Amino acid sequence: TCSMAAPHLWKALLTEVHLEMAVQYVHYKGIKFPPGYNSVENLCFAENEFEVQDDDIFNVTYPKSGTVWMIEILSLILNGGNPSWNQSVLNSCRAPWFTTQLGLEAAHLLPPPRLLTCHLPIHIFPKAFFSSKAKVVYTLRDPRDVLVSYYHFSKMCVPFENPESFNHFLESFLSGDVPFGSWFDHVTGWMKLKGKSNLLFISYEELKQDLFGIVERLCHFLGKELDEAAITSVVENTSFEAMRRNDMCNSTMLPKEFMDQEKGTFLRKGICGDWKTHFTVAQSEYFDKVYQEKMEGLKGIFPWEHTRQENHLGKGLNF
Repeated sequence: TCSMAAPHLWKALLTEVHLEMAVQYVHYKGIKFPPGYNSVENLCFAENEFEVQDDDIFNVTYPKSGTVWMIEILSLILNGGNPSWNQSVLNSCRAPWFTTQLGLEAAHLLPPPRLLTCHLPIHIFPKAFFSSKAKVVYTLRDPRDVLVSYYHFSKMCVPFENPESFNHFLESFLSGDVPFGSWFDHVTGWMKLKGKSNLLFISYEELKQDLFGIVERLCHFLGKELDEAAITSVVENTSFEAMRRNDMCNSTMLPKEFMDQEKGTFLRKGICGDWKTHFTVAQSEYFDKVYQEKMEGLKGIFPWEHTRQENHLGKGLNF
């Protein structure tokens, strides 16, 4: 089965990736992708030839923005709140990464409605989507927390270059010289579609503030109305501790050749504001300066920009 075979297939795909070797990233249309499970051919196919179905649901994120969390939430919603699917099938099989060969094969086996996952920026997203009725749930997060999480993830994920230092990684992140490209370009690119009825923007901060309310919004967006007991089940089974216990989503099934669990934990903290324990005052000021320049025109709409978040969260992003 997919859930049993996937770890062995990952291992086979990554035989040429070694800790001692410099990482040779895959480059496609100005973006670099981790080697081993990405290729120019598959990325080109995803952009130009992937057949989008009208009832497809795309889970789109920039890395470390709540990708796995949203997979679990959407999987539970689609299964009526019943956790059996989440607890018996790997998340990469429930919501395949269709830009990879394995993910594409898994996507073709899924019955509709398909749940599909990617980190693609808007300019290389499947062209067929834009003439379809398919839906996108786009989850975004405070970029400072993204940076911190991405830094720790890069240290334990073998296909990623091991950061020289936190400060060096901060520089790379701000310049967009990291896998999947610039956070700023990714977010501003997708935000150009704000207001479209088949696109829903959710922030990580909103999920932390009011998970029950966000699940209700997602149910309405997907046309999948659940009663209070089912929504409560979704909330309970997508708590951070519940996900850490679930081997189908905590990445412990992945082989050491892909994820070195001795160097860290995939589901590390799951909190907001962890950047404050990593940034120096100078780094924070530098980040803020770049942020203000890059996000010109989109200021004031994101939860992390507000000092009094409790007055902003729960109302949704200010679109």
